[in-house]
Amino acid sequence: MTKRSLGISLYPDHSNLDDDKRYLVQANRYGFTRIFMSMLEVSEGKEKVAKKFSDLISFAKDLGFSTTLDIAPNIFDQLGISYDDLDFFSELGADAIRLDQGFDGQKEALLSYNPQALNIELNMSNDVAYLDNILSYSANQPFIYGCHNFYPQRGTGLPLDFFISASKRFKKHGIETAAFITSQVGKIGPWDINDGLPTLEMHRDLPIEVQAKHLFATNLIDCVIIGNAYASEDELKKLSEINRYQLVFNVELSDDINQVEREILLDNQHVRRGDITDLVIRSTEVRKKYKNNDNPVSQSSHDFKRGDIVIGNDNFGKYKNELQVVLQDHTDERKNKVAQISQSELFLLDYVGPWDKFKFRR
Repeated sequence: MTKRSLGISLYPDHSNLDDDKRYLVQANRYGFTRIFMSMLEVSEGKEKVAKKFSDLISFAKDLGFSTTLDIAPNIFDQLGISYDDLDFFSELGADAIRLDQGFDGQKEALLSYNPQALNIELNMSNDVAYLDNILSYSANQPFIYGCHNFYPQRGTGLPLDFFISASKRFKKHGIETAAFITSQVGKIGPWDINDGLPTLEMHRDLPIEVQAKHLFATNLIDCVIIGNAYASEDELKKLSEINRYQLVFNVELSDDINQVEREILLDNQHVRRGDITDLVIRSTEVRKKYKNNDNPVSQSSHDFKRGDIVIGNDNFGKYKNELQVVLQDHTDERKNKVAQISQSELFLLDYVGPWDKFKFRR
C-alpha cells in the first residue's frame, strides 16, 4: 500500500513569489510534502518562465517537497520545447509532469521512459480505458501516476459514482493516485472563475478536513491536494491532524456521559464486527474490557437517530458496555446515548465496512 500524503497547489503566474514561499514554509510545518504547480497559464518567454519556476521549485525542494508541473500541448509550442526532450522541466527541478490532455497511448508509454526520470502523471477524470491503452504499449509503470482534475465552476465537479469508477481503473493496477479538495478561503486558481477547486462536486462546501477524510476513506486516493491557494493555517492544521488510514469521527458528547462511557468512547481502538448488521455498527471488544464496570441507565432519551453513539447499560446483560453507532433510527432502553457524530460527517458512516477500524475525537 502506498503511503498517503498531503499536497498544496501553487499558481506562480497569479501569485507573489514571497507569498508562495511563506505558504510553503507553513505547509511544510504541517507535514505537507507535495506540490501541484500549474503551467497552463504561462504567458511569458522561456527565460522568464524558467527563472520564476526554478526559484520556487528549488526553495520547495529544500523543504522536502516534490513538485508536479501541470502542462498542456500549447505550453510546448509557446516555450519552443519538444515532448521528445523533457530537459526543460527537469532543469526547473520538477519531479513529474502532469499531462492535462492525453495522446494516443503509445506516446505516453514512450514518455514514461524519459531519460530525465520524470514521473508522468495522467488525468484520471475520464472513465475510459485510457490507462489500459497506455500500459498495453509496455509503459514504464513505476513512472506512471494518476491525478484527477479539479473543477472551478460550481456544479461541474465529478459525481461520486463516476469518480469511484474512474479511480478504480487506476487503483487496480497499483498506480499512485491523487485528487483535489478545496479550501473555503483560498482565492487563487488557474482561471478567473474560482468557486472552489474540488474534484468531487459534493465536497465544494464541506469543511476541508471532511473532504480529505472522505477521499482517504474510499481507499482509492493516495495523495490529497488542496486545489486552491492559499488555505488558511487553521485548514492546514486540521488536515495535518486527520488519520489517513482509518476514520476518526468528530463527535459531540452527551451532557450526561459518565466516566466509563467517556473512556470507552474516546480511549479505545474500535473495530466493526465482521458479521455486520444494518441497524448499528458494533464495536464489541470493549464490552469484554469493561465487563466489570457498572454503567447505570441514563435519564436522557433512548430514542436514537442515525449517527448517535450508544453504549449498553447495566440492563443489557452480556452486552453491557458494548459500543454501537446507530445506522437506523430505533428505541432501546438498554442503551445510553453518549455522543453524536458531526452532521457533516454522517455520510462517512457508509465507509465503515466489516472489520474496519475507527475512532472518535471530541
